[in-house]
This record gives sequence, C-alpha cells and structure tokens, in this order.
Amino acid sequence: MAKNNLTTVTGFILMGFTNNPKLKIPFFMVFLSFYLVTLLGNVGMVILIQVNVQLHTPMYFFLSHLSILDACYTSVITPQILTTLATGKTAISYGQCTTQFFFFTVCAATECFLLAVMAFDRYIAISNPLLYTVVMNPRLCWSLVAGAYICGMSGAILRTTCTFTLSFCDDNQINFFFCDLPPLLKLSCSDTTHTEIVIVFFGNFVILINALVILISYLLIIKAIMSMKSSGGRAKTFSTCISHLTAVGIFFGTLMFMYLWTGSGKSLEEDKVVSVFYTVVIPMLNPLIYSLRNKDVKVAFKKIIGRFQVSQRM
Repeated sequence: MAKNNLTTVTGFILMGFTNNPKLKIPFFMVFLSFYLVTLLGNVGMVILIQVNVQLHTPMYFFLSHLSILDACYTSVITPQILTTLATGKTAISYGQCTTQFFFFTVCAATECFLLAVMAFDRYIAISNPLLYTVVMNPRLCWSLVAGAYICGMSGAILRTTCTFTLSFCDDNQINFFFCDLPPLLKLSCSDTTHTEIVIVFFGNFVILINALVILISYLLIIKAIMSMKSSGGRAKTFSTCISHLTAVGIFFGTLMFMYLWTGSGKSLEEDKVVSVFYTVVIPMLNPLIYSLRNKDVKVAFKKIIGRFQVSQRM
C-alpha cells in the first residue's frame, strides 16, 4: 500500500528512554530530582532578584527573564517524561504534541535571543561603565526582552505550522521522549523536502545569528579588557563574564549538535542524550552557574537568609 494511502494518525506514542522496567524507577528519581532543583533554583533566582534592590540592574533584569524561561522550558518537557516513566502512559494526542512542540520552540528560540541580548549588555557594561545605566535604561531593557519574546514566538509559529501541516500516517511511534523536530520529520509520510528547507533555514538563522552577536560582543569585550591598565581590573572584569560564557557554550553547543549537524552517522539515540542536556540539565545548571560565580547574588542570598533567621528568633 502506498504510504500516502495509510490512515492519518490522531495521536502519537512516545517511546521514551527505555523499555526496561528495572530502569524506569531510577530514571524517574533522577528526572524528578533535576526538575525540583530546576524549579527551586530558577524560581528562587527570580524572587531573589525581585526582593533585593541591589540586584535591580539591567544584568539581573535579563537574568530573571532567563530564569523564567528555564523554568517554563523544563516544565514543557519534564512532566511528560515523569508521567511516562511513572505510569507507563506513552500516548499523547495530536493536539498535546502540537502544543508541546510550540511552547518548547518558543522557549528555546527566545532563550537564544535573550543570551545574545545578555552578551550585548555585558559589552556595554564593560566598554562604557560610566554610561551603562544611561544606555541600558529601563525602556531599552524592556524593548530588548520584548523583542526576544516576539522573535521566539514568531519563529515558533512558523516552525510549528510547517511541521504539523505535514501528514502523519499509519506509523505513530515517536522514537523520542517528547515531540521534537527530528523524530517528527522522520515519522512523516509527506514529502518533507520543502518543509525541511524552511525549518532548517529558520533554525540555522536563529542559532547562527545569535551566536554571531555573542561572538562579536565578546571579541569587543576582550578588546576592552585588554585595554585596561590594571591587571587586577582585567581579571575581575573577565571573571564576571565567565558565567555567561559557560551558559552560552553549553546551550549553543548542544543546539548546534542537535539541529545544525545533520551527518549520516548521527542517530536518534545520540539526539536523545543531547536533548536531555538542553531540556533538563541546562535549565538546572543556569541558576547554579550564575549564583556560584556571582558575588552580588551570594551577598543578596546571605542577606535573605540573615533576615529569615532574625525573623525566626523574634
């Protein structure tokens, strides 16, 4: 029977990580731990920035939005993983799959743009410290964040529309743990050539243009740092950028492996491992990276703990 004559599916089966019952409980405990730490870290970071006046600066304004994105990002994916591991329920409706795909794409694309905005913010702070608060005024900060969300939303609409206008026929088993692009394209019974061209072009544009902005920003930052007369000042200034560079390196590295490298030797099993990093691990690590390497955050956290201890004694 020709593939286009097969029955159109109304739902999908997520194959997940493993069919081995002995591994499901350990996997469940690991992902539950990651999820709780992610929510605690990112929500805690947002609250800490909001309640501490010293953190009401452009850098922490952007960081609070990164934390919001990370909390939403992992919440789109991880509950589905936990449900599958706990109950064995692998079925997901067509509508649920579309919704998950859309919001996942919104979060991923917006985070790409936001990390580029944060790199630009660091460049302004280091190259023009005296004019930093004037240049990065609240109006510009809100405009940059709004632009990141609008670009992420627009890209998600395009990507979701292109993907789910494809036909999905008799085979409805997605060899993945959530509705992502590579397994869906492999599952489609339509000719995906034109769709892949549009989606790949968009994906490459989002990843590469933001990576380019980050690269240029940090080349200019390095130039500004090297022009400083004090070696101590150079070391201190560069250390403030390490956390952002670490987060950017991990995030963009995994995205490039997943969506830009399309070598014939790459399998869905490799994609599963890489996807765990940018959907589960990175949202958990970001608040740790920014807090452990940031003196202002650690001081603000100690103040909150001190106030809590004082209130408990009263």
